Amino acid sequence: MSRLLITVMLLFCSNIFMSFAWYGHLRNFPHRPWLFAALVSWGIALLEYLFQVPANRLGHEVMSVGQLKLLQEVITLSVFVPFSVYYMKEKVSLDYLWAGFCLLGAVFFLFRGKIAGV
Repeated sequence: MSRLLITVMLLFCSNIFMSFAWYGHLRNFPHRPWLFAALVSWGIALLEYLFQVPANRLGHEVMSVGQLKLLQEVITLSVFVPFSVYYMKEKVSLDYLWAGFCLLGAVFFLFRGKIAGV
């Protein structure tokens, strides 16, 4: 399996945990003290880092830091939108679409050397 594919899979797993660590407490513990939510979130964030750190180390072997960061942002948006719609019960607006188009443009510019074979 290629390093790029493994990196993408690890980043997807990382972002699932990240979404729950950052926002899950808003749904699960809205009436609990913020310190309780923070401690639970830190535990979930540890799981996130167990995927994110190896993903970044492996990904940096085949991508620049800028490319790796942009890949992370694209994956973040592709995980966050379904998370916010299906788990957090938020409504999707056209702003998500426009943000996605902006990220696709950024992907093009940061990866165009690899796309063109340069």
